[in-house]
Amino acid sequence: MSKQWQVYLSGEIHTGWRERIISGVKASQLPIDFSSPVTDHAKSDDCGVDILGKEENKYWHDNKGAGINSIRTQNLLKAADIVVVRFGDKYRQWNAAFDAGYAVALNKSIIVVHDQELTHALKEVDRAANAVCQTPEQVVEILRYVVNE
Repeated sequence: MSKQWQVYLSGEIHTGWRERIISGVKASQLPIDFSSPVTDHAKSDDCGVDILGKEENKYWHDNKGAGINSIRTQNLLKAADIVVVRFGDKYRQWNAAFDAGYAVALNKSIIVVHDQELTHALKEVDRAANAVCQTPEQVVEILRYVVNE
């Protein structure tokens, strides 16, 4: 019986990169389960005040949400065998950089995905990664190789 792998998909939430990886893995019938942060931007930003009450100060609004979101993120990162971190070019993904650093601290295998234009800005993250890709399809190929070989 083969191992059921756990892959955490971190990073930008404005494109369909997660779905491309998941569908490629399903098409290859790989024994992989996926997890990710909450990808509904408004829900993620507002979970703290929705659950714990309104805040007038934006700092405390964001702080409440970050604390609640970290419960999910920290536990799923700890449970992951592989962490895939996608950096897009449209928004600053400080949370993705934090996830990558946390995954390194947990000694997780990391695959980073970003366009060539971000190579200089992400050189430290890339250096810590086990592989750096430019497309979700390259991630699928790495997962196929790691799981099947």
